[in-house]
Amino acid sequence: MKHFLVYQELEQAALKWPDLSAIFDEHGAMSFAELWQATEACKIELLQLGVHSGMGLGVMARNSRQFIILVFGVLGCGASVLPLSHQLKRPELEEIIEHAQLHAVLDDFSGIQPLPDTESHFFTTSNADVRLAFTKTAPEFVFAGHVVAPAFVRYTSGTTGTSKGVVISNEAVLERTSAANKSLCLDTQSRVVWVLPMAYHFVVSIVLYIRVGAAIIIVKNFMAKTVIEMCQRYSGTLLYASPMQIRFLAADQSQELLPSLKKVISTSSGLHPDNSAAFKKRFGITVHQAFGIIEVGLPLINDERGEKELDAVGYVLPDYEIHVFDAQYKILPHGEVGMLGIKGPGMFSAYLSPPQSREEVLINGYFFSADFASIDESGLVKIRGREKSMINVSGNKVFAEEVEQVLEQLPTIRKARVSGVPHPLMGQIIQAEVVLEGCTEIDTEAVLKYCRERLSTFKIPQKLVIVDQLEMTASGKVKRA
Repeated sequence: MKHFLVYQELEQAALKWPDLSAIFDEHGAMSFAELWQATEACKIELLQLGVHSGMGLGVMARNSRQFIILVFGVLGCGASVLPLSHQLKRPELEEIIEHAQLHAVLDDFSGIQPLPDTESHFFTTSNADVRLAFTKTAPEFVFAGHVVAPAFVRYTSGTTGTSKGVVISNEAVLERTSAANKSLCLDTQSRVVWVLPMAYHFVVSIVLYIRVGAAIIIVKNFMAKTVIEMCQRYSGTLLYASPMQIRFLAADQSQELLPSLKKVISTSSGLHPDNSAAFKKRFGITVHQAFGIIEVGLPLINDERGEKELDAVGYVLPDYEIHVFDAQYKILPHGEVGMLGIKGPGMFSAYLSPPQSREEVLINGYFFSADFASIDESGLVKIRGREKSMINVSGNKVFAEEVEQVLEQLPTIRKARVSGVPHPLMGQIIQAEVVLEGCTEIDTEAVLKYCRERLSTFKIPQKLVIVDQLEMTASGKVKRA
């Protein structure tokens, strides 16, 4: 029965709150009972088409009620789900399907056809057509067979090196969602304004909301006008967004406010304090950061205690233990920068391929995320940067993310990528590649002056290169060499 633990959470929600709205979207409201009935119908279709326990299926769809129905429909068959973005390009999608050895892919026609040379089966979920196509993987092959009751597989963003398939068991999903809600405190009165890609944010979000009876307000795009309209129409209480979406909302020129909103959380990458301040000036609400890791869940959230340190990712949640370590894995004192180690419930079960168990990855029970961080005496955690993005300038550590955030505050710069360039005397110097916003040239001296006012001397770019675009990962992060 462990294969059905997550699926049973939807069933329990439908029994406890049958008439309560589970979803609000462009089509109106959908109750928990209606969501359950649609999911059951989807499950029956999949079973009749040959989906069964031990299989692994990709689910590729845009943000929608169908995405939720398809994911839970697969889980209801006892199979595992690999959520896929409908924006994936052909080479990216084919690489994932082959590497993961998926048995089939479900999609809603919003992206490329996943398996164009394979016979497809068609059926309808909640008045929308979906497509199922099987791969050449043998039906008897057990997906993620080294894990007991796998529920989800998520691929890491691949910003550096090869992306990994992270396997999360049914049991781990329940553990990490329970741990997260000790800080989020969501319940049946909560209405979450949803703008993040479901393909990259499902386990400690959509599953959690269903478990606690919170409604999901699905916004069809992340334009400020649409987000504000949906939040007002359905009285949203929590906005869970990315820094880019926070920035768009802060720049909104209308006079519309969000009186029902009680909390705003930014995740997926670092939020510059200037963006948080701009959002508060526009809407009167403070934006707090949260730090999620595919392998762990949501161990850190900034709350009211960190009101004066909005660039921090927050305080550790009750069920987790966090320290920063040196290269010999010794705990460092408060204030020092070191490798971030996390211990707690809901850890990933294994890496998919090549198979590697959690126990082989953890060090003294801690997962090391490749992030560098510091922790002050109050326990407030600040992420300084990633191991692979660290630049050494004459012995001084510079994290690319910090410099990028400063550059991207300039209205003439849409996106920046900072890297280290070899230098015979200084070891490395800093180069910034920038994509311009609404112009074709830039005042280099003005940019450097702006940086000097906000960064230590050794962090200031020595080279500024204008580029047409920067290569991005599927999850929207800048690719690094």
